[in-house]
Amino acid sequence: MTATTVDLVKYHGLGNDFFVALRGEEWVEVGAALARAVCDRHLGFGADGLLLLLASHQPSTQVRMRLHNADGSVAEMSGNGIRCFVQACLDGGVLGPGRVSIETDAGERIVEAGATDEEGIAQISVDMGTLVFDALPVLGGVPGEAVTVDVGNPHLVVATDERDIAAWGPKLEHPYLTGPTCGINVEFVTMLEPGVVEMLVWERGVGVTQACGTGAAAVAGAAARWGWDRSGVVTIHQPGGTAQVVLDGDRATLIGPSQRIGSFAFEWYR
Repeated sequence: MTATTVDLVKYHGLGNDFFVALRGEEWVEVGAALARAVCDRHLGFGADGLLLLLASHQPSTQVRMRLHNADGSVAEMSGNGIRCFVQACLDGGVLGPGRVSIETDAGERIVEAGATDEEGIAQISVDMGTLVFDALPVLGGVPGEAVTVDVGNPHLVVATDERDIAAWGPKLEHPYLTGPTCGINVEFVTMLEPGVVEMLVWERGVGVTQACGTGAAAVAGAAARWGWDRSGVVTIHQPGGTAQVVLDGDRATLIGPSQRIGSFAFEWYR
C-alpha cells in the first residue's frame, strides 16, 4: 500500500459540502475511488461529493465539471456543487468573476459569479435549464401529491407534512434503482405561504443532505405547477439555509451562496 497526496479545496453551498480537485485531470481515471475515500465522514475528511476540474470538450464552455457522489457514482449535475466548483475556480485563478459557461454531464450551464468576500462567501446564480415534468412515472406509495421533474438529473417531489425523509427516502428511491436513472433524488416539500416553501431532501448516491440545488429548482417548478407561486420567484428553506429560484416558464435560475471552508492535503492510501 502506498500513499499519494491529493491537494483539495473544500466549499459548501447551504451545508451541501464538496471537495474540489483543481488538478482534476490527474484523478479522472480514479475519481470514483477517490470520492469514496475522501468523502467518508469517518475514514476520510467527509463531504457529500467530489468535483473534478477538467478540460472542456465544448468550444462554448470554459471548463468541465465532473461530480462524483460520496458513494463514487457520477451525478449529472448539482446546483450547489456547481456554485462551489465555480467559486473554487475563481479563487484558484482558473476563471474570472462574471458570466462563465461550464460543461457538465447534464449539458452546458451558464453561471454568474461574484468574487469571494472577506468571510469566504460568493453569491452565485446558475441557469439550471428547462425543467422537464413527468419524464419518469411516480412509483411506490408516496405520502402525498407527487411529480417527477428532470433538472438534468431526476427528482421525485412530494407535497407532504411527513418529516422523516431519512426513512422514506430509501423506500421511495428503491423502485428507480434498477431503471435507467440508477435511482432518484427525493424532496419532501411543504408550503409555508405563497411563494415560500420548506424542503427536505434525500440525494441519490449520498442520502440525507442539508440542501440540494437541483432539488430546489425541481421543487420551485412543482410549486408553480401546484399553484403555490404567483410571482415567478420561489424562496426555498432547507436545513442548511435558504435559496431562491426564479422561474421563466419552465426555465429555472438558482440563486444562492457558496462558501470556502479550506484547503486540504489528503494522504490517500491505496
